Amino acid sequence: MADLNELSLIAPAKLNLFLHINGRLDNGYHELETLFVFLDYGDTLHFKTNTSDRIVLNTQISGLNDNDNLIYKAAISLKKATGCKLGAEISFDKRLPSGGGVGGGSSDAATTLLALNALWQLNLSLQELANIGVQLGADVPVFINGRAAIAHGIGEQLEDVKIPEKWYLVVHPNVHISTGLIFNDPDLPRNTPKLSSHWQSVKHRNDCEELVKKRYPEVEKTLNWLLKYAPSRMTGTGACCFVSFETQHAAQAALNMLPDTWQGFVARSTNISPAHSELRTKLN
Repeated sequence: MADLNELSLIAPAKLNLFLHINGRLDNGYHELETLFVFLDYGDTLHFKTNTSDRIVLNTQISGLNDNDNLIYKAAISLKKATGCKLGAEISFDKRLPSGGGVGGGSSDAATTLLALNALWQLNLSLQELANIGVQLGADVPVFINGRAAIAHGIGEQLEDVKIPEKWYLVVHPNVHISTGLIFNDPDLPRNTPKLSSHWQSVKHRNDCEELVKKRYPEVEKTLNWLLKYAPSRMTGTGACCFVSFETQHAAQAALNMLPDTWQGFVARSTNISPAHSELRTKLN
């Protein structure tokens, strides 16, 4: 890397190709099984390190205090875990919707841990970073691990997989959905049997989808609109919905027909996180 004090890195989106909820644990968390893939689309974070021992966010999100921003919390958590006395200024280009189910906040946190681990030359392993990240959110470890995976437990037990890479149209119907509200809803199914070793042959689904459609009619409208192209699904607890295509051209053609009241993007899935690919390239 030409300048060891500065680094820009993608915080990629993820899709849950399926999400099964197996039960609720005594601590309130849910036991689940889900298949994560990454997309070559996301936020971009810019880091500039210094000796100030302070973390400064030069970009703000309306309505979100810096202390509650997962980028800031990740940087502070890394400093506390390692005793590092270096600081950083961080800015970011936000493209992923909040409450969209594409992992925006978790991905931002993971990219922050990966980038500052490199810039501050802390040399923590991915597992050590994941141990810090899981305290910030159950989805953070998969972004740290950087490989398409089936997640078990609360999302921290990862089984790497390799699946065909496809083009996706992802649509956000401009609805914000709280993950906490969905997982605490008494009507959420919590008894899906655990996967066998032959997970490829199981008909996959998102156990949150029916509940979200009932609570948020715009999500149901989005899923129905996408059905004209392919079987549609919701990612995470929503609100983003997606369909897969064999070509970028077909996905872009569908995006061009998107109703004006929704937002969308076209991206290709990847088995290796683009954040890891970029970091490897920029460090060499």
